[in-house]
Amino acid sequence: MNVLQRRHSVLPGFNLALGFTLLYLSLIVLIPLSAAFIKTFTLTWDQFVAHVTNPRVVASLQLSFGASFIAAALNAVFGLLVAWVLVRYNFPGRRFIDALVDLPFALPTAVAGIALTTIYAPNGWLGKPLLDAFGVKVAFTPLGVLVALTFIGLPFVVRTVQPVLEDLERELEEAALSLGASRLQAFTRVVLPTVMPALITGFALAFARAVGEYGSVIFIAGNMPMVSEIAPLMIITKLEQYDYAGATAIAVVMLVASFILLLAINGLQWWSRRHAERKS
Repeated sequence: MNVLQRRHSVLPGFNLALGFTLLYLSLIVLIPLSAAFIKTFTLTWDQFVAHVTNPRVVASLQLSFGASFIAAALNAVFGLLVAWVLVRYNFPGRRFIDALVDLPFALPTAVAGIALTTIYAPNGWLGKPLLDAFGVKVAFTPLGVLVALTFIGLPFVVRTVQPVLEDLERELEEAALSLGASRLQAFTRVVLPTVMPALITGFALAFARAVGEYGSVIFIAGNMPMVSEIAPLMIITKLEQYDYAGATAIAVVMLVASFILLLAINGLQWWSRRHAERKS
């Protein structure tokens, strides 16, 4: 008991600080989320199932979660590459590119959506060459949703991985190379296990942001039912129809599914960190 008390006393005013922390989290997180569940409980079970299994709702949920997962996976790969280039190489314009990574953070989502739609529209700068040369239509399709979600999620991966790469000692790579390892082996066995926990964290953050994204998607998606309609738009549509219980039913499904996926990702991150500690 004394040991626990001494551990808690590391933070001055622990009980007061913990109280304010729980109060803040309750006001900002728990109470709003519980309100969604309380409103959903006004539905019977059959009504709830009817709302969330509606083909249009199911299609929107599949698009939101599927596109978010793919976008987060793409950002995990290319975000690691961007962070690697920014950390390991000095070149003209490096600071400009480093600042450019944060642009999706600062840019209003509606502005980002309009810009992406203008670029990837069938008559846009990139949309027209892609359509003419390869027959690929980006805007107003699920591919446009993927592009928008990838755009807004990249900074989460880069900014999570970049500090880890900066702190990584290059002597470890040089030691692996001096022992006969190839550059690929040094990367996969020395660098990658070290950055993997941060990479998984960046993936989780990018995925969580993409699932709930609305402003940058609705313009480029086209919002065609059963094709390019995202779940957040379905919630807005329900609210505009004054179907508050139906809107919260969809929100609860998204909340529970996101929580389960993030819990699994955090478990994978914990396992990856423990595995790396054991190897070291």
